Amino acid sequence: MIADWFHYDFLRYTLLSGVLIGVICPLLGTFLVVRRLSMMADGLSHVTLSGVAAGMLLSKNVAFLGAVNPLFFGMIFSVIGSLFIERLRKLYKSQQDLAIPIILSGGLGLFTVLVSMADGFTTDLYSYLFGNIVTVTKEDMFALIGVAVFVIGTVLAIYKELFAVSFDEEFARVSGVARKFINFWFIVLVALTIAASMRIVGVLLISAMITLPVASSLQIAKSFRQTIFYAILFAEISVLVGLYFAYLLDWASGGTIVLVAVLLLLGVLASKKLKRIWN
Repeated sequence: MIADWFHYDFLRYTLLSGVLIGVICPLLGTFLVVRRLSMMADGLSHVTLSGVAAGMLLSKNVAFLGAVNPLFFGMIFSVIGSLFIERLRKLYKSQQDLAIPIILSGGLGLFTVLVSMADGFTTDLYSYLFGNIVTVTKEDMFALIGVAVFVIGTVLAIYKELFAVSFDEEFARVSGVARKFINFWFIVLVALTIAASMRIVGVLLISAMITLPVASSLQIAKSFRQTIFYAILFAEISVLVGLYFAYLLDWASGGTIVLVAVLLLLGVLASKKLKRIWN
């Protein structure tokens, strides 16, 4: 079976894409959890799905758009949705978490309308909903590589400022940190990551990939940098083991990866409980 991963192009594309997802999802997820915005991934994923549906609809009805990957429409919609979330957070300063269900509801409603207008294409959307290793193309892989380089490079460039804003936004503002600029770029990074990860993990499960490795990491990490390191480690284990069993058993890759992530979290919690009992 290992030979198959090197023989078939789509498996190589999937493996590389999965490894990249295992880095960028928990990297951003750590900041999201600290900022108590872990549900943002759910809201943006539904907006992204609307963008994919819009891309499929346009490709069926507009000739010159037929060759355009619907994933790029998903990225555009996701970035626009992220900007709306940031705007709504400013309007509802005392209820900032209200912005996420508003965007989620709007994205889901738009998706439903677009699907009805297109009269179906449920087969194509299945891979975006739940993730499927056989649907990853070279174009998807290169798009994810571009997003991963951009995300990692941006986080490294603004790490100190992003750290300050995430833990104490008011202190960061007083200290002279360009809070609005940092928030803008961070939310754009999250939007692009969600859109680029759809093929492997699926829209309905992407938030799990962003939060579950971080949840496991928080149980054992002793610093913020350790939290990021362990979260990426748990995510990579989830991706590699999940892809292996998804291919072996012909399961949806997204669901299998998430199940492995859940088992890792349960294992960490169980080991901590046993350690307390023994001590």
